[in-house]
Amino acid sequence: MSKVIVNPGVCGFLTQIEVQSQDSRNCSVTLVTQCPNIKSMGEELQNVDGFKECFAKVGDSQVFEIARRHCKHAACPVPTGIIKAIEVACQLALPKNAEIRFE
Repeated sequence: MSKVIVNPGVCGFLTQIEVQSQDSRNCSVTLVTQCPNIKSMGEELQNVDGFKECFAKVGDSQVFEIARRHCKHAACPVPTGIIKAIEVACQLALPKNAEIRFE
């Protein structure tokens, strides 16, 4: 299992992402957030093929397909956070924090 917390910035809607997987293919995704758009995304995005998600071209994954229908903000980092959590749960990448920082 992997667990990721995404702080998207000014909107303040923290999102907790949990991904469970027994192998590199079958993943269950759970999103916990106060954001109504990400909540509706989470209702549709529950089971994914982890290998396909992690090795799809940018924007071609199921996560981003669902995000296009539900997420109203192009700069929202939650879809990318979901894919990072899938990578770790499927043992396709090591857990390492990613960051966007203004200076």
